[in-house]
Amino acid sequence: MALTESQFEMQADTTLNKMVDALADLEDDALEADLESGVLSLRFEDGSKYVVNSHRAARQIWMAAGATAWHFDYDGQQWIAAKSGDELWDTVEKCTSEKLGRPIRLR
Repeated sequence: MALTESQFEMQADTTLNKMVDALADLEDDALEADLESGVLSLRFEDGSKYVVNSHRAARQIWMAAGATAWHFDYDGQQWIAAKSGDELWDTVEKCTSEKLGRPIRLR
């Protein structure tokens, strides 16, 4: 689904705002989540950081966690990585769960 720039911004901003709220609801001292200017930073107590950000030029949400990166496209209902088929929320949950050493649910 090709999004206009304004549609992309609305979808990406809504998704990232919901995600930072869900991460804050975890109330986990080992994780700090901040959203600023379309960039969601997840900082862990060991000093490592994951980044989830809106990339306006590509109209995608990008994620970097450790040595792995994803580029998610909006399909009209969810954000899907073209190369792997991974869904954004599932990917954030999986990577964050692995990093924290315990399962988390964001939705």
